[in-house]
Amino acid sequence: MNDLSGTATGHRCLSPVPAAVPCVIVPLLLAGLAVSLLILVVVHNALLLAAVVLLSAVSAVFLLWNAASFQKHGALLVLLDRLPTSDLVTARDGQLVKITGFASCGDLALESSYEKVGRCVYTSMLLYEYCGFGSKPANANSRYFWWNLAYVERFATDFYITDVKSGTRALVKAGYNSKVIPLIDENILVNTTSKNRELSSTLKKWLERRQLSAGARLLRLKEGYIKEGDSLTVMGMLSRKDGVLMIAPPPEPFSTGCLLQKFLLPVDVDGLVLKFSGKNSSMTSLSLS
Repeated sequence: MNDLSGTATGHRCLSPVPAAVPCVIVPLLLAGLAVSLLILVVVHNALLLAAVVLLSAVSAVFLLWNAASFQKHGALLVLLDRLPTSDLVTARDGQLVKITGFASCGDLALESSYEKVGRCVYTSMLLYEYCGFGSKPANANSRYFWWNLAYVERFATDFYITDVKSGTRALVKAGYNSKVIPLIDENILVNTTSKNRELSSTLKKWLERRQLSAGARLLRLKEGYIKEGDSLTVMGMLSRKDGVLMIAPPPEPFSTGCLLQKFLLPVDVDGLVLKFSGKNSSMTSLSLS
């Protein structure tokens, strides 16, 4: 089993903006600002200054757009959508492949943390706590008037995927010590409100087992999982050994490339990518309104 809880946001993208970009843009803008100020003082012409200010604003928006997109795996999702589906029959050993197919459990199956759904190959649980006026922050990095991530569980294991294109089955090495980037949509199971902050007995027991406070407060609990039979997309490096097909994390980071149509800079990705956007069916309805 692979414990991914340490990568709470699921990020294994190395940087939202390549280091060389601000190192080039910032000095150029500062130099342009200095020259435009000099011209303004000497000849009283503010045209160049206005152009530099406008260019600075556009550059700032561009960098902020890339930073925001990084948080949502924007560049990686665009790359996945554009990358054609590979054929496992003809794909070469060591090739980066994208496969869409149905998951089936290997030697080890997982169980979801809250709903107790069995025969899963990936599970995640995220607990958010709203930090308002007068409330105690969940941790040192908590922001006031914001939903802060207070606790996270993410687990993955080795599993098989059956390619819908060729019917070929391959082992996906998402288990112990593998670098995995999960692009998974979690469902909201519990959402307390300002009118009703009381927690259910089930939620209290779940919190107490993890030595978390079971006091009444604003909480949001999200759970996601990929269970046997679900359709998902896997991107990784293909390996052929003794007639066994295996999709493993690439040994080196790969780049998404420059996506000019989306105004996105290249992002280096380090790990096996699992994408699953299907909505899990909740066994119990625990949302409070």
